[in-house]
Amino acid sequence: MDDRFDQCVIGAGIIGLSIAYSLTRAGQKVVVVDPDGMANGASSGNAGAFAFADVEPLASLGTLLRSPRWLLDPLGPLSLPLSHALPMLPWMTGFARACVPDTHAASTKAQAALMRLAKEHTESFFQKAGLGDHIRREGALYLYEGEKAFNAAAEVWKVRADHGVGFEPVTGERLATLQPGLGPSYTHAMFVPDWLMVTDPHDLTKALGERTVALGAKFHQIGADDITLDDEGVIVQLSDGDSVKAQKAVVAAGAWSGKLAARLGDKVPIQPERGYNTTLPKSAFDLKRQLVLPGDGYVITPLASGIRVGGAAEFAGFKRKPDFRRSAAMLKKSEKVMSGLKTEGGEVWMGIRPSLPDTLPVIGPASKDNRVIYAFGHGHLGLTQCVATAMTVRDLALGNPPPIDIHPYRVERF
Repeated sequence: MDDRFDQCVIGAGIIGLSIAYSLTRAGQKVVVVDPDGMANGASSGNAGAFAFADVEPLASLGTLLRSPRWLLDPLGPLSLPLSHALPMLPWMTGFARACVPDTHAASTKAQAALMRLAKEHTESFFQKAGLGDHIRREGALYLYEGEKAFNAAAEVWKVRADHGVGFEPVTGERLATLQPGLGPSYTHAMFVPDWLMVTDPHDLTKALGERTVALGAKFHQIGADDITLDDEGVIVQLSDGDSVKAQKAVVAAGAWSGKLAARLGDKVPIQPERGYNTTLPKSAFDLKRQLVLPGDGYVITPLASGIRVGGAAEFAGFKRKPDFRRSAAMLKKSEKVMSGLKTEGGEVWMGIRPSLPDTLPVIGPASKDNRVIYAFGHGHLGLTQCVATAMTVRDLALGNPPPIDIHPYRVERF
């Protein structure tokens, strides 16, 4: 490309487009590149929630202890085919280390800082972008089968309370009012009233990209194969043999970011974590708000496009054929959650999340040159943390102090 840009953003998911929008609003000449187009990766099929309450990283002793039981269930919330076990070893080792209490406490503090920043600015960010009508505040219900399961989660909710998360324990008539038609085994819940939702994650992400282009940014549907640096800036080599020249580049390519980071000398143990869902017609059930099933690792979400039942974590690399039995298994479980749920006419989907072993993203400059900034590895929380990440990367790219301490998210931690 003949033009020279201030910033080249690699990746057009919700993270990359939030960053591109912020940089464009700041007066930067921005180009975005992505081989799949805008909003066509994990940002198109996620659960559509800003999960600010989820301050505790997934890398915890509780997850570690539950993992063997989940792995024994061939269609359970966690899957690791034997063929992918060896490539997963560095990731699993890092995950185990992240579960050590002191490390986990530090990660929780870092996660909570990112969540506070996101919660404070997310609504205003999308309102200023003219996209406020995509945001809904309906709250969420974390559902538990019986008092024993509810009490077992007490420590998690204590941690959330310590970090300023508001919630209300509900049972009986109050629970039935918040969500009529729940199955009889779901007797206890925690209601999070400040939970934000989007009407549809694909629509929001695509609209944000279109706003960014309308402000003057360029978008090219093309892949980025390499990044090199010279005295004048950054050169992004494109998959068609062309290149983009910019003062700085942002790597926000989700699970594919590790390959570009490796080209710059940063080996990151990122893994593609495959998630599944089924989107049913809106008439399938009168769903009032998002339902979270922490015991089974999935959520049920009311969207403009229908009712989305999805979650799970499958570590099977990039090329393995999708196993949509996982979607069917979650749908089957949901019949127990929502009495009278109509399961016909659903559309299945599989997407790839960028998963890091300590479940914190990488946000900050490349280890050898601050003209390249990383913004990837958000796992299940890309939508939730997009605004906080965009604010942080914008300030780093412009040479301003970032709004939070980026030390916990640095690439050198690996």
